[in-house]
Amino acid sequence: MTTLSGLNFGLGSIPLLSNATTRSISAENPTGAVAGGAREAPGPDHWSSHLGQGWKVRPCITLEPGTTTTLADIQGPGTIQHIWITVAPEAYRSCILRMYWDAEEDPSVEVPLGDFFANTHGLRYTILSLPIAVNPTGGFNSYWPLPFHQRARITIESQYWKPIEGFFYQITYALGEVPAEAATLHAQWRRSLTTREYPEHVILDGVRGQGHYVGTVLGWTQFSNGWWGEGEIKFYMDGDTEFPTICGTGTEDYFCGAWGFGDTFSAPFSGYPLWCKEPGEVPRHGLYRWHIMDPIRFQKDLKVTIQALGWWLNGKFQPLNDDIASVGYWYQREPHAHFPVLPDLAGRWPR
Repeated sequence: MTTLSGLNFGLGSIPLLSNATTRSISAENPTGAVAGGAREAPGPDHWSSHLGQGWKVRPCITLEPGTTTTLADIQGPGTIQHIWITVAPEAYRSCILRMYWDAEEDPSVEVPLGDFFANTHGLRYTILSLPIAVNPTGGFNSYWPLPFHQRARITIESQYWKPIEGFFYQITYALGEVPAEAATLHAQWRRSLTTREYPEHVILDGVRGQGHYVGTVLGWTQFSNGWWGEGEIKFYMDGDTEFPTICGTGTEDYFCGAWGFGDTFSAPFSGYPLWCKEPGEVPRHGLYRWHIMDPIRFQKDLKVTIQALGWWLNGKFQPLNDDIASVGYWYQREPHAHFPVLPDLAGRWPR
């Protein structure tokens, strides 16, 4: 039987046997080795000292300031099927999640930890979607299929000024054949202040090669009263210059809502789970849209933008000066184009 290395295609594939082998990496088994779990021995003052080796001795790690920790380094071929992480919210914007595929030296995923899991603004809130689920209280789950042909490496860099204790993680994967046409996941974080003169945020630009766009996360900080989501999303692909091939009709329309939302929601393929307006604070919004059933396929290049528009009293569109942070997710063949330099901690810190 042809093995698919954990590339599941719905519930209908669950009964099918495979020659793939399942492994899992955590603080209790940092390499995913066969019979490599629960080997840590407790010291005399440890909480498991009365139970001994084989019990809950090393369930988490500490991220020291200014350090990069390798969470997984896997020789393939294979597919990472599930990532679970939980940690204090201080890590959400101060820690950078990176993923490297095969022989690539540059990361294909480079996103602040919380934003990768659709928790924007450094805040913790529930997401009930198909590829990303954030469950009470702050259980980050990714079900994006992450195939690799030779090697997969996942790191976490802490730029926080104090140690971050209690970083828990579990990375489950299957080793086995991966189809030659399987592309690898890419994700990129960007942030900008839109201007009155040109109120547009760039989600992605400079993507080169063949692939398909699969998701958008927005963390939107609003600096004007009233409705903020009249702007259109645009996909420029395969040689588009002034005008895009795909053009949306409004922000809430792209995120599969309508008429200004009116309420928050979290659904399998789209959501507006965060609408936060505390006394004395500016309004903040969190949104996601997964192109699972409708991937946007490109052959040569891709650029994605979204406008920031509201309304003036005279019935004209109001260009907005807002703070927008985004994650764009896509699959493509390696090699990929270089990412722009990620902003430093101050440039990422939520308002």
